[in-house]
Amino acid sequence: MSSHSGANAPRELSCQLYLISPLDVAGRFPQRLERALDAGEVAAFQFRVKDIDQHEAARLAGPLQEICAARDVAFIVNDSIALAKRLGADGVHLGQSDGSVAEAREELGREAQIGVTCHASRHLALEAGEAGADYVAFGSFFPSATKASEHRPGLELLEWWHAMIEIPCVAIGGITPGNCAPLVRAGADFLAVSHAVWGRDETEAVEAFHEAIRTAG
Repeated sequence: MSSHSGANAPRELSCQLYLISPLDVAGRFPQRLERALDAGEVAAFQFRVKDIDQHEAARLAGPLQEICAARDVAFIVNDSIALAKRLGADGVHLGQSDGSVAEAREELGREAQIGVTCHASRHLALEAGEAGADYVAFGSFFPSATKASEHRPGLELLEWWHAMIEIPCVAIGGITPGNCAPLVRAGADFLAVSHAVWGRDETEAVEAFHEAIRTAG
């Protein structure tokens, strides 16, 4: 997960998929993940589980991490710097109360991909960038079946960030193949999606997202 051009050059529109796991990753989910990643290019997969201990989380993460590694997909841990370190994950995604970028960098090293949730705030995003985040996430752009949010950024935030800031941005929240085109055109570098993929046939969903991104411009 990286930016697309030199410091002062305008970035071309180039949007990629960033898959977020459902909360239940047991059972046949590893096979579903394989199907999703084999259906089209995916830049990253975020492992997001709640209310289980780190040992159980690590057990569930293992096969998913292997699937991602075999396909050169970045494996990002949600919220937990400690779990990301334990797994040797490619990175961590931090909410506003999950620890600092500096702490994550110290624990995970220079090569780790560190993302920060910035809701609808330019200020939080600029702070994250100055602290050394590798990407920032804005949302929720639409009502989400995965996670409730009172924050509702507009397309102008993506447009401003794309024009002014080199750090990649992720759009998140209720994004589907049917509504993602304006986000792509506004300059989102990544579309973070969960229910829109795991709530239906994952192969068809990833293919539909790729088609929507391809035709958005």
